[in-house]
Formats: sequence, structure tokens, C-alpha cells
Amino acid sequence: MEHITFGKTGLRVGRTGFGCIPIQRISYEESTALLRRAHEYGVTVFDTANGYTTSEERIGIAFKGMREQVVLCTKSGAKTPGDLMTHLDNSLKMMGTDYVDVFQFHNPGSVPAPGSADGLYDAVLAARAQGKVRHIGISAHKREVAEEAVKSGHFAVLQFPFSYLSTQEEMALANLCRAHDVGILGMKALCGGILTNAKAAFAFLRQYENIVPIWGMQEMAQLEEIVGYEKNPPPLDGALRAVIDADRKELAGQFCRACGYCLPCPAEIPIPMAARMSFLLGRMRRDVLQGEMWQGNMRKIDHCTDCGHCKAHCPYTLDVPTLLKRQQEAYFKQL
Repeated sequence: MEHITFGKTGLRVGRTGFGCIPIQRISYEESTALLRRAHEYGVTVFDTANGYTTSEERIGIAFKGMREQVVLCTKSGAKTPGDLMTHLDNSLKMMGTDYVDVFQFHNPGSVPAPGSADGLYDAVLAARAQGKVRHIGISAHKREVAEEAVKSGHFAVLQFPFSYLSTQEEMALANLCRAHDVGILGMKALCGGILTNAKAAFAFLRQYENIVPIWGMQEMAQLEEIVGYEKNPPPLDGALRAVIDADRKELAGQFCRACGYCLPCPAEIPIPMAARMSFLLGRMRRDVLQGEMWQGNMRKIDHCTDCGHCKAHCPYTLDVPTLLKRQQEAYFKQL
């Protein structure tokens, strides 16, 4: 596994990271085996969050007695200093550790700063002084927030979506982070599953030496594929560029990245899947997506009241109700 120095943290980390949202979906035995195998292959960075149900607990079980061998990154979306400290202490307990390598503000609407009225950044500074946090980071979905955070000098790590569907302005963040010596965790290399060619995704991101993609994996085969590319990095050749160009053409414009901030939906619409259904039908098993369960899920769109919750919480300012209705129409035309 090739390693890099992770920005101003000074940490030496493998260039392939592990995103720990998907491990919630498998058994504890499976998640333990998967996380340990990843570590055996040289993966050192494992990213999670307080809000990812059992993810932190599974990390703690898998790496018991191995704390110094891994870099643990977690997040909190707390709105008050008290809640933030509660989240942090719970994270430490779940992961069986006294400290977090990188503690991140979880997609805040604005950039936390020392001395701000909400007291959030100062709370993390206090936690760092206590030894509970080693480095302070931020995750963001909005480019403007990410740019401000990097330029502020208050963060050692930025987590941001990077993939071959990213705009030139978004990819420019890699150079901005390099200039400010900020480490990068690249989330959504496969855009929440809408991209299916991991080889092309890997080759594209490998161009950026300071991005550590955190691949979301829940199966050993997925880990084996990514580690295989790590051992023998594929060149971004004409064939892979053709794949990228075709995906960019098909997915151009506004589309759902499946971040899930729109949830919960009062009408119980599974928005992250439903809002991308016409794309997923060509990339996943149609027999499942066109089965009785998903037909029922897509009919739930009829019950949308346009309450505004999804639009208010979408980091990409999508008109989610309109997008859902278009996807529903396209879906039933293909049955």
C-alpha cells in the first residue's frame, strides 16, 4: 500500500481509506473480518460518524488491542457544545479508545470558528486539550463551505465528495488543500453507487496525490477489487476515459448523490434511491428494482406533500419533489 503524509496532521496514511457506513448492514462477524482484512492489506484510515448507528461499535470490536495501528476519523453534527461533547464521549466509548485521530464537524451549514457564538469549535479545542481529539476536520457537501474552511486555517482535514462526476471547480479543492496543507478524505468516489466502474473511479482519483478516497465497502469482494487496484494502479487510458465520458454524458446536470440528508421523509419515500431510479435501473438488478417492493416505494411519491423538508436539507439545493416525480414517471414507463 502506498502511503502519503496526510497534510498538516503529519500522519502517514495509506492512499486507500475505508468508509464505514456500509458495515452497519452486515453481521458483526462479517464486519470484524472485513475491517481486519482491510488493515492486513495496508488500509489505515477508517472513517465513521456518531450518527452511523453501530458503525463505531463495530470498529471498536474489530480493532481492539490494535489502536495505534489505525487512524480513526469520526464526526458529529451537534448544534450545541454539550451535545458535541456527548457525541464525542460516546464515540470514544463505542470505539474503545481514549482519543480520535480526526474529529470532524459533520456537514455544518456554516464554517465553525474559534470564539463563535455557538461555542462548537471552542468545545473541540477543549477536547483536544484534554487529549480526546488529535486533529480537527470538517466534512462538507457545499463547495463554498469547503473552500472557506480550508482557507480559514482552522482545519487539518477536509472531507468532501470527489469523483469523476465532480466539476472542475470542485476538483480545484484538491489544489487549494495542497496549498494550505490540508489533508483530504474523498467521499462518494462512486457517487453513492450510481457509478459502477470502480476501476475508472480509482484511476481518476489516483491523479490527485493528496486525496485519500474512503471507499464504502460491505463485501470482501469489494475490498479485494479496490486493494487489487492499489497493488497495480490502473492507468487512466483511453478505455477508462471513454467510460468516464459516457457516464458524464448520461449523468450530466443535477442528480441525487444519495447523501441522505433529505431523510426522514414524512411520506416515507426512500428518496436517495427513488430520486436516482432511472439511472439505477441500468446499473443494478432490474428484477429487484422492478419488483413489487420497489413499485410500492415509487408509488409513495404520490403522497409527497411538498412539505419542504427535503429541499431545505439538500446540500445540492435540488428541487427534490420535482425530481422524484420525474423519476417516478420514467420508472413506470420502463415496467
